[in-house]
Amino acid sequence: MTWSGEAPDGSDMPYLLAYPLGDGPDGPEATSAAVAQMLANNGLPVGGDLVDGNARPSLPVSLLVEAGQAVLNLPPLNAQCPAPPEWLAAVGERGYAYLVFTTRPWPEAEPGKPVEPEALAAFAGADETLTAAAHVVLPARSLRV
Repeated sequence: MTWSGEAPDGSDMPYLLAYPLGDGPDGPEATSAAVAQMLANNGLPVGGDLVDGNARPSLPVSLLVEAGQAVLNLPPLNAQCPAPPEWLAAVGERGYAYLVFTTRPWPEAEPGKPVEPEALAAFAGADETLTAAAHVVLPARSLRV
């Protein structure tokens, strides 16, 4: 899920939120544990320091921004979501997005269904979400023609 908001420097920050639904066959706890393991396998500590993907070119996580879409590749996962014009403008200006990949399930936010801005703010800004997440500054790449 993408959104942008004002950063301390006064310009918009493009955010990218990834989360599990918690609907795996073994329940939400097992889903959270599997996401935590996937993040660890890719060098992204949950609840740890901010990972600067600009300073770690070998990081196996990537962000492709193309045709109004944000495409996150984090082995073995590929996720794609539409991005609003203000997010695209912010990522174009900065050249990166701030990824919050949380292990906290959010079953109410089903793919393809609209989420109210208040619900997004409540989930994305909750301490439970942020402390259960890997935080990454992720360079935005695009296809070259």
